[in-house]
Amino acid sequence: MSGHSKWSTIKRQKEANDAKRGQIFTKLAKAITIAVRSGGGIADPEKNFKLRLSIEKARSLNMPKENIQRAIDRGSGTKGGVDWSEVVYEGYGPEGIAVIVEAATDNRNRTGAEIKNIFERAGGSLAGPGAVSFQFKKVGLLTVTKKDNVDEQILSLIDLGAQDVEEGIDMIEVYTNPEELKEIKNRFEEKDFEVLEAELIMKSVNDVSIDEASKAAKVLKFIELLEDHDDVQKVYSNANIPDNLLDGLNDV
Repeated sequence: MSGHSKWSTIKRQKEANDAKRGQIFTKLAKAITIAVRSGGGIADPEKNFKLRLSIEKARSLNMPKENIQRAIDRGSGTKGGVDWSEVVYEGYGPEGIAVIVEAATDNRNRTGAEIKNIFERAGGSLAGPGAVSFQFKKVGLLTVTKKDNVDEQILSLIDLGAQDVEEGIDMIEVYTNPEELKEIKNRFEEKDFEVLEAELIMKSVNDVSIDEASKAAKVLKFIELLEDHDDVQKVYSNANIPDNLLDGLNDV
């Protein structure tokens, strides 16, 4: 979602609340298990960058160490468990926004039917593979704590390899080539920048502007329903909701 820095702040607050209730730990565990399996069973975060990112995310939300280790063990096969598989859904939501949903499921038929239902109830529809993904590009995203001298900080981040920078209320979002995410993250940390989160995301190429409060509320509710589904890991859209509307709707 564009206006991404504001939306990211709202999303982090929601994740923190979900973590307090324990609702997000299952999703984090799935991400860790899949990171190990997709990395060829490598359970060492120093040798498996996707796993490293998943563990850092889990730690940032205070997921217990034993939960993290169980998820790693399931991925490496040292402990039994559910056989999660990754699946991606594409479609169009309310107001014609393009949406990509990344999920982890042990039952593709069930999850597919439930995701389809969420789309249709919102007035949207699922589409086939590739139907909307051409409207997005994969990028690396680093969320960095903002320092006092913001202009100087941004120039430093650019010198260290940032492709694009977006300033938020209390943080700066840095976009990179996906292949350089690990290297640039290391550079930032070596220069004492606090990296709150690093992830690979799908960034929209052409945004759809949502300028009316009622339409923005409908879009946000739809995205929230997707994100709250137990099997959904990430949701990307090309909705562009202005900050002033997000301020009034962040509890939708």
